[in-house]
Amino acid sequence: MTLTRDRKAVLLASARLFEGVDHDGMDRIAAAAVEVDFPADHVIVQQGEIGTGFFVVVSGGARVVRDGRAVATLGPGEFFGELSLLDGRPRVAQVVASGPTTCLALASWELERILLEEPRAALAILRGVAGRLRDLTEAGRH
Repeated sequence: MTLTRDRKAVLLASARLFEGVDHDGMDRIAAAAVEVDFPADHVIVQQGEIGTGFFVVVSGGARVVRDGRAVATLGPGEFFGELSLLDGRPRVAQVVASGPTTCLALASWELERILLEEPRAALAILRGVAGRLRDLTEAGRH
């Protein structure tokens, strides 16, 4: 599938991570995003490696594997790879395509540029990361 810039903006805007980013900001992010297709069982990101990309699932799905154990599944609109880009440390999990999967990818240098130029995008990503941390913290209580 080949996505137009407008379609990329719509798909990215559906990701919880980009809540609150205005139209111009989403257009900028979409312009930098690259469509990437992965076959089933392809390792998209490898645990322990330094990340150079951030991904939003467009179609298909992926499983998150930490230390050989599946810990989550991801579907359209969900994202991964943000932590390694933000802190420059190795990835904490491996992400594997569950079947044919299409993602929109942002290179680390593109994401950094966007965060510097688009304060709403930076705030949305902070909220997205905080939301994940809260989910993990609250899950530990139940």
